[in-house]
Amino acid sequence: MAHHRQSLNLQQQQQQLLLLLAFVFVLGFLTSSCHALYEDQVGVWDWHQQYIGRVKHAVFQTQGSGRKRVVVATEQNALASLNLRTGEIYWRHVLGESDPIDVLELASGKYVMTLSGGTNVRAWHLPDGVLIWEAAIPSSKGSNPPRLVALPVDIDYDKINDLLVLSGSVLTALSGQDGTTIWKVDISGKDVDIRDVIVATEELKAYGVGFIGDSGFTVIEIDLQAGTITDRKTAMTSETLSVTELLVSKQFAVALDSKGTHLVTVSINANGLTVLETALSSLSLNAVGLPKLLPTKLDGAISLALGDLTAIVAVDPTSGELRTVETLVGAVAVSDSLSVANSKHSVAIIQLLEGGHSQNTFSLHVHGEDWTEVVQKETVKLPSHRGHVQKVFLNAYLRTDRTHGFRALVVGEDDSLLLLQQGEIVWTREDELASIVDAKSAELPLERDGVSVAEVEHDLAEWLKGHFLKLKATLFLASADEIAAVQESRLNQADKTKLTRDHNGFRKLLLVLTKSGKLLALHTGDGRIVWSLLIPGFRAPHGGPQVCPEKLLLWQVPHQHAEERPEVLVLGKSCSTSDFPAVLSWVDAYKGIELHTMKLSYPVTHAFGLPLTDSSEQRLHLFVDDQAQAHLLPGSEESLDLFLKQKDNAYFYEVDRTKGIIEGYGIKGLVESSRQTSSEGYLFETEKLWSVVFPEETESIATVATRRPDEVVHTQAKVLGNREVLFKYLNKNMIFVATVTPKSVGLLGAASPEDSTVVAYLIDTVTGRILHRVTHPSMQGPVHAVLSENWVVYHYFNLRNHRYEMSVLETYDQSRVGDKGVMQLMLGRHNASAPLSSYSSSNVEVKGQSYFFTYTVKTLTVTTTARGITSKQLLLGTVTDQVLALDKRLLDPRRSATPTPSEREEGILPLTDAIPISPQGYLTNGYQVEGLRGILTIPARLESTCLVFAYGLDLFYTRTAPSRTYDSLTEDFSYALLLMTIVALLIAIAVTYVLAERKELAEKWK
Repeated sequence: MAHHRQSLNLQQQQQQLLLLLAFVFVLGFLTSSCHALYEDQVGVWDWHQQYIGRVKHAVFQTQGSGRKRVVVATEQNALASLNLRTGEIYWRHVLGESDPIDVLELASGKYVMTLSGGTNVRAWHLPDGVLIWEAAIPSSKGSNPPRLVALPVDIDYDKINDLLVLSGSVLTALSGQDGTTIWKVDISGKDVDIRDVIVATEELKAYGVGFIGDSGFTVIEIDLQAGTITDRKTAMTSETLSVTELLVSKQFAVALDSKGTHLVTVSINANGLTVLETALSSLSLNAVGLPKLLPTKLDGAISLALGDLTAIVAVDPTSGELRTVETLVGAVAVSDSLSVANSKHSVAIIQLLEGGHSQNTFSLHVHGEDWTEVVQKETVKLPSHRGHVQKVFLNAYLRTDRTHGFRALVVGEDDSLLLLQQGEIVWTREDELASIVDAKSAELPLERDGVSVAEVEHDLAEWLKGHFLKLKATLFLASADEIAAVQESRLNQADKTKLTRDHNGFRKLLLVLTKSGKLLALHTGDGRIVWSLLIPGFRAPHGGPQVCPEKLLLWQVPHQHAEERPEVLVLGKSCSTSDFPAVLSWVDAYKGIELHTMKLSYPVTHAFGLPLTDSSEQRLHLFVDDQAQAHLLPGSEESLDLFLKQKDNAYFYEVDRTKGIIEGYGIKGLVESSRQTSSEGYLFETEKLWSVVFPEETESIATVATRRPDEVVHTQAKVLGNREVLFKYLNKNMIFVATVTPKSVGLLGAASPEDSTVVAYLIDTVTGRILHRVTHPSMQGPVHAVLSENWVVYHYFNLRNHRYEMSVLETYDQSRVGDKGVMQLMLGRHNASAPLSSYSSSNVEVKGQSYFFTYTVKTLTVTTTARGITSKQLLLGTVTDQVLALDKRLLDPRRSATPTPSEREEGILPLTDAIPISPQGYLTNGYQVEGLRGILTIPARLESTCLVFAYGLDLFYTRTAPSRTYDSLTEDFSYALLLMTIVALLIAIAVTYVLAERKELAEKWK
């Protein structure tokens, strides 16, 4: 019996050991994690999109056997080379905000020449975009726009054609090889204002053309090789000229008179200048308002805008006589003249067809040199959300029959870029997304029931196939093609691109409002455009924004009525003086349809949502006008009743940065007359309760930060390592204000350390009480700040140490010092259910600390989660246009050089003078979000995860888990390997049991 018991104990020990090993293996498999992304994980749940912005200059390179391309310069200061066949970016450079590209030219067939700000000339290598050389030209007096001319000749004999640059009153010749100055001449004179330069190649002469005073023209002749002035010619007019616009061609110049009734033409010839004044009425052109000369460069003609009318007027270069050759009504775009074979020129005109508004149909006409011949005529239908055509650039190509065909690069009203050829859209670029004004998120609709059996079987088969391939890859048994298939399946997961909600809350709609007045919905799964709408209520009759978009507000967010569609409210302000200073537009967030629009008779200076919703779940909003009166929307009796019950608790504040004043207001009462005109909202009188005035001599408001209205705080208490409790001062009405000395406003180092100070304030916006004030001497802005829960973090520059700094302030309520235990927290007089009032006396303790920081910051925000349990991360938009995530614990004001054991238990890090930066902290990985302007954080339904959307010239989306994904398994978790482990474990147990039984039986026979 003893021997039998030993065999049984041995069997049990073997089984326990095997179970323990299997458990350790499975546990290690489940808990394995990484601190950074692997290369094959990039692009699984993040995406990056590159854009260039609204195109203002374009030149084509289609000659030779190389790649066909178009080089463009945009209003967002981007220079890019695009594939002419697909629209993809070959290369791109983004210049600084103060470095706009004024002129774009091609030189010698292999260089791209740009002139920025009239002072910086750059030469870029056309194939790869490498900067060849850069030359700085000293700025000079003059209000004329800068000009750059690529000479067709080599004046310094280095075998590369050279350049002419007109900046102010100085004309400079630059070497095309290295940008060195060949010669420089000042062509200014008394009352002389040179506007443009033309070149006579055969004579090796350059001519500066401009105004002399406001009643004459002047032409200055310059020798190209010597750089000397050889002649000056002037011609006076009987009419006073409008000196704002001058169109210059090789043989003539045209300007308007100051009254806008005559066109004044000066012919440039060897014998002198001939002036001819022509009344617009004689050209059958009746001006509606003041006419305007368009900057289009036409050969032998000019274009003129007269209200809704666009006229093409031909000019006789010898006599200066004018004749109208085209009269176009409505939305019209005219290209510059394009030189084709045998010195002939062609011009493209795109016009909205009569009756084509509903279909957005345009006619594209290419005219020959004499304007009577239409070389090419096409009809193009553009999507309605593109709007009208704003600009057109013409390019010619050689057909197989050796005749010339034409393609047109057009800029839409929505800032998109399209290539048209043979009446079809070849490609489209959504470059309106480079100018996002505001962004919000919206939930997708719920998934409907009733999925077919076939779909389930198909999904199950695909699921099994995918996990089988993942298992082979994990066991290093997969081929290269199978590994590529696994990676492709990760990038193109069907679940992440569905147009329905998921249980983790990762699939959402990103609603973005652009500068052109377009609203788009992007899918967070892959960044594709779900729908787009060029808001009709914001458009001018013939294209272009009549209303400038300002803000995006969530109007209706259904929770109880899931079948309802969410609505967003778009606020726009008039771009110019008009009868309606503000416009509201309501848009369906699922379909992208404008539901209705409202033109307001009052300007809106401030708009915000209230924490009140009516029975249809429409959120109440207040719109404050320039008289500090509040207008309540929706204008329904139910909304009015809801607000009247809570109006005594409604407060708002206004910030006037120019005067350095912050004023707080309360709601007094309803203006009874507004009941009859409630369509624009109920009008309420307001009362100024307080004001904070900063001395203009010493302080200027740099930034104001507020808490997110939808921020969720999990707990009021902070339990310390010694089991004591600190109570957070959670005041939703608290704002952070930073001021700087006026002398230090501007570039870094503009003022001495003694004259530079940053002052930080915490202000209660209900009472106007300053809760805390701290001064940082020898500091300079710009100041970036973020306010969350009971803490604020702000970033500025230290002039003495020549480094950036970040400071943190945390506020705690000392009036609750007695409530230190859990029972006191739950049952005490300051428990969580007790309402907090700004008027009640409070003893606020502020803990602060400052740290050195490495980078310049462009924007600053914080992660948000569904219930506020997860630790916070600061998200910084760095000067390198990347998003950096910092653990909030790094900015804990209670950090010390030698933390106590209880502080170490709490997780407080040892104090260092600088914030350490981990390379794994960059959420953008190896990407750059060029021109980064804003970061939007969205809570997912999964508490551990926060969705991050960064926008600028580019777009980037990802998700982050500040405390790791403690509440879910990773998406690449191998269920197949787990299943195989469990099966192997069961088989091992069975085999061990059989072996043990056999051994026991053998022992009994002995």
